[in-house]
Amino acid sequence: MTTVAKNEGTADVLRILLSIILPPVGVFFEVGIGLHFWLNILLTLFGYVPGIIHAVWIILRK
Repeated sequence: MTTVAKNEGTADVLRILLSIILPPVGVFFEVGIGLHFWLNILLTLFGYVPGIIHAVWIILRK
């Protein structure tokens, strides 16, 4: 495993942990301000858990 792959894995873990605390911030760091960011804010407002699930899905789908 190269150091680039290790750094990407570490960054993903940090984004997931951040997404558990504040889901829209994790999505913002992954995709910026766009459709998924606003969708995540809406999901987080409707329920904290759907926002977390969406944020983790966005981070892990790549």
